[in-house]
Amino acid sequence: MAGFPLLAGAAPRLPNATYGEQQAKLTKEPFGDLRIYFDGPTDQLKAMTAGSLRLKAGMTPHEPHKHPEEEFMVITEGTGEISMEGKITKVGPGSMMYCAANKLHGIVNTGKTPLLFYFYKWKA
Repeated sequence: MAGFPLLAGAAPRLPNATYGEQQAKLTKEPFGDLRIYFDGPTDQLKAMTAGSLRLKAGMTPHEPHKHPEEEFMVITEGTGEISMEGKITKVGPGSMMYCAANKLHGIVNTGKTPLLFYFYKWKA
């Protein structure tokens, strides 16, 4: 057969695309609505995940945790607290967090309305 064989186990690269909330993969969790817009390798990264979480009032998605990816979070609605390596920072719309790989971090919604944030995690 003519052509090039695909590498075994190679995931397809993320497409050049623009997605709205309706096109993102939605998972309804007890703590809120999780949307994944992009998840996979890019031309320059082994792994990239971009999504959002509409976190219910008084909730946290999980206790502070670590992972091998670097991560940005951008708060667009609501109020909360982000913990990084034991330091607590109050956040609201316009706040942005960067956390290096394998550093302890977490978020909690301290408000009375949902807290919406977008997150971007990657491994080079």
